[in-house]
Amino acid sequence: MKTFEEQKFNIGELIGISKDSVDEHLKLYAGYVKHANLILSKIVELSQDAETNAYALGELQRRFGFEFDGMRNHEYYFKSLEGNPKSIDQESTLAQLIGQEWGSFDAWLARFKAIALTRGIGWAILYYDKTTGRLLNSWVDEQHLGHLTGLSPILALDVWEHAFVPDYKASGKKKYVEDFFANLNWSVIEENFTEAQ
Repeated sequence: MKTFEEQKFNIGELIGISKDSVDEHLKLYAGYVKHANLILSKIVELSQDAETNAYALGELQRRFGFEFDGMRNHEYYFKSLEGNPKSIDQESTLAQLIGQEWGSFDAWLARFKAIALTRGIGWAILYYDKTTGRLLNSWVDEQHLGHLTGLSPILALDVWEHAFVPDYKASGKKKYVEDFFANLNWSVIEENFTEAQ
């Protein structure tokens, strides 16, 4: 059976987010990879008698969505923190599309940050919809509830407590979101956008 491989990320010193916090967060990501693989192997095993194991298989399929999306969401997140912080190229196709959709980059950024401050655990994600050529923001509960079908994530901001409480305390979510953007390498987001097209 094919398995998912844990990616390695080259994340240097970040503004506000400690190395210890990143290291612990990467361990959590490794757990998503491990459990996505474990669940798939268990599904193969239980599928030998799918009728008898119907309920267990149903629950495993639900759990697989959580583990798989947890793995992929974190890959987008960590990849965007590799290299040095880099601002978006205001002349780029992505910046132009953001401006067309929200009026300006700053208007989009304010809206995205507001989504990231949604109460509860989850993700703020910027998607590209190849069908319509539009960008869309969304809030994703946990790892998997609310993903927009058929759209490609191009930027993913983890706003579970594990991402910010160790460095910012429970009340520091807003500062964490600000620091995320101070650390963001927009060249990675541009690459994601190009691949999504």
